[in-house]
Amino acid sequence: MSMPFYVSPEQIMKDKADYARKGIARGRSAVVLQYDGGILFVADNMSRTLHKISELYDRIAFAAVGRYNEFENLRLAGVRIADSTGYAYDRRDVTGQALANAYAQHLGTVFTESSKPWEVEIVVAEVGDSADTDQIYRITFDGSVVDERDFVAMGGSAERVTGALRERYDKDASLADALSAAMHALTHENGEQRELEAAGLEVAVLERAREHRKFRRIQGPRLNRLIEQVRGGGGGESEDGGESAEAGDDGAQS
Repeated sequence: MSMPFYVSPEQIMKDKADYARKGIARGRSAVVLQYDGGILFVADNMSRTLHKISELYDRIAFAAVGRYNEFENLRLAGVRIADSTGYAYDRRDVTGQALANAYAQHLGTVFTESSKPWEVEIVVAEVGDSADTDQIYRITFDGSVVDERDFVAMGGSAERVTGALRERYDKDASLADALSAAMHALTHENGEQRELEAAGLEVAVLERAREHRKFRRIQGPRLNRLIEQVRGGGGGESEDGGESAEAGDDGAQS
């Protein structure tokens, strides 16, 4: 007579968590940090079309690491929730906290009820009228929500990236200095320094002083100039430099 197979709930949860962490760690890292003009997003991403960073609503943006098809589903759901809430009520009723809670509930349900957890970790950030009112929420694969302060790193070797970011982080840094700190942290992801190029970076900001929609991608010539400024190669620009000439960088992914 065969004995029934039994696995304790604790072991099932542990196996799911280990599976999700390993999947997320195989990807490349992303960092989100405050600077003097808002919130900066930087992801190590070789793709020009599969974005890890996107706009969710007027003041709110989304960053993710892990399995693309899973966090893309989350992004689309967040956009729908934000649009329907803003349409039915008021645009001011759409908040980063509400979206973070919605994501947490969904990921928590998937983690407990599905045989396979989603291999994702996401950040929902909302820029406020001042640095003290900025909000950065990190949501993990099991639905846990952490209200982060100053900066957060996720994916890949997140602990190593966090340590390197802490060495250079300055809440009152300019955009160029904040990008420098982020690039410094990402180069230490695998324990050895490597050169990061514009083609391998996805960069965006939530600009506090920007009217209405705060999200802005930084790419093309403007990103190249910022990287040159970071490396001391000359040709630096102010944070608003080249804005009118590069209006195409303003668009948000939706």
